[in-house]
Formats: sequence, C-alpha cells, structure tokens
Amino acid sequence: MRIDLLLNKLCLTRTRSIAKTACDKGLVGINGKTAKASSEVKAGDLIHFQLYGFDHEIRVEKVPAGNVAKKDAATYYTLLSRAEIES
Repeated sequence: MRIDLLLNKLCLTRTRSIAKTACDKGLVGINGKTAKASSEVKAGDLIHFQLYGFDHEIRVEKVPAGNVAKKDAATYYTLLSRAEIES
C-alpha cells in the first residue's frame, strides 16, 4: 500500500492530500529513508513523520486491505515515539 494512503486510512492524517504534501516536503520517511507519496509500505516497516507539531515514529504491524474503522486503526500500528517539535 502507498504511504500516503496508509497514513490516511490509519487516521494519522486528516486527508490523503495532507499526507501527499508531507511526503513531497520530505517530512515522511520509511526505514530511515525519505519517502515519496507512492512508496510502498510493508508490515514491519518503521515510519517517521512530522505533522501537526509533533515528530512521530510508528511500526506498521499489518497493512489494511481496505478501509479501516477509526476505532480499529490503532491495531494496525505501534506508536514508538511522539515528541513535540521545538520551534
């Protein structure tokens, strides 16, 4: 699954276009490398992104096949760290 779709389906971004823009600006990385919006994500990948004033790092536990209910979204990933970005 594409990284911009994954971030949106797991309710980590408000819209897919926000996820795509973040990728275009270099704010999203997969396994330590900067990710394009079309980069593929697999189970076990480490995703790092800077959005909404926070620096997040998550590990993908499983990739969803379709749409995900908001209450079930957290079962697809593990939040490793979340730190406020200092200005």
